[in-house]
Amino acid sequence: MPKATNAVSETPTRRRVLIAGAGLGLTVTACTRDADPPEDARGPGFHGLRQAGVTTPRQATALLLAYDLDPVLRGAAGVRALKAVLGAWTHALAETLESDSSRAARLTATLGIGPALPARLGLRAPAALRDLPVFTGDRLDPDRCGGDLLMQLCADTADATEAIAATLTRLAGETLYPRWRQDGFLPPSPDGGTTPRNLLGFQDGPANPTPEECERWVWSGNATYLVVRRVHLRLEDFARLAVHRQEEIIGRDRSTGGPLDGGPSTGGPEDAAPPRSHVRAVSPRLDAGARMLRRGYSYADGPTDQGMLFLAFMRDPALFARVQRRMAAQDELSGFTEARGSAVAYILPGARTGRPLGAELLG
Repeated sequence: MPKATNAVSETPTRRRVLIAGAGLGLTVTACTRDADPPEDARGPGFHGLRQAGVTTPRQATALLLAYDLDPVLRGAAGVRALKAVLGAWTHALAETLESDSSRAARLTATLGIGPALPARLGLRAPAALRDLPVFTGDRLDPDRCGGDLLMQLCADTADATEAIAATLTRLAGETLYPRWRQDGFLPPSPDGGTTPRNLLGFQDGPANPTPEECERWVWSGNATYLVVRRVHLRLEDFARLAVHRQEEIIGRDRSTGGPLDGGPSTGGPEDAAPPRSHVRAVSPRLDAGARMLRRGYSYADGPTDQGMLFLAFMRDPALFARVQRRMAAQDELSGFTEARGSAVAYILPGARTGRPLGAELLG
């Protein structure tokens, strides 16, 4: 029987995290306008043509769960076993997410499949589903990477995500085995503002796509792709820099999140940013306008390992690979970051009445 791996060490309290990273949070961007699909596509509650948790406004906490299919299950036998689990998951998620308590916590569950799963089941893989390459500067821990199935759970309370996570793992039985898990949170803004900051102290600003741009760059029909990167941050080294030097590296004003020239935060911050700034390296202009939708969180796995749980949805993960290569080559922020975990997943269409999650893939 495969050995389950729990790659997350004990997480310190939120108070301890904020003390350790006082003044060091950088916000992980929120949508310019968080884009819910129209009601006829999304449907009320859990069921809908698209899964929630992609364009849903960000909740306060996140929990990522990766599972592997039992190695003895392949081909038709694997399909049957996985269909049984996904059917049970769909029933449990519908029952839980449509309860009053889960609605109050804004609980969402978003399921994707990893690159290796289709071949093991003898199925045709989605066109853009492939492993990410290893990038310059990565120091990946295999126990924190990959997975045959990836579940993103988000809610305004960690209790809500932990409760449904326990249910899903129990229902997986011996068909699926936990591979890794990672939790994340949105730190409160130290200045009392409504926009949270991540552990470097900056707001990223309104850099996410609009609802209309999501239709073009994020959704592929009713599916999309998710890239997960667990990025360790050298917080103490960054904190030693003068604020003006931090601003040069990020390419934004620290206090406002706007461009360094004092212009409106909605208007091309890269125009006022230094050539080797983070804002310049990730500019959509360098990818013919292609955008990704970021729903990132901070993480804290002890005082020596804090950073960013980068979650990004896009039509094709090749976009992330292009941006990451530019960052490695020209982004000064890369000197303060180190990817230690990585995964990519095809986010399945939503569940509908009589058609559980995975029905389009598994038949």
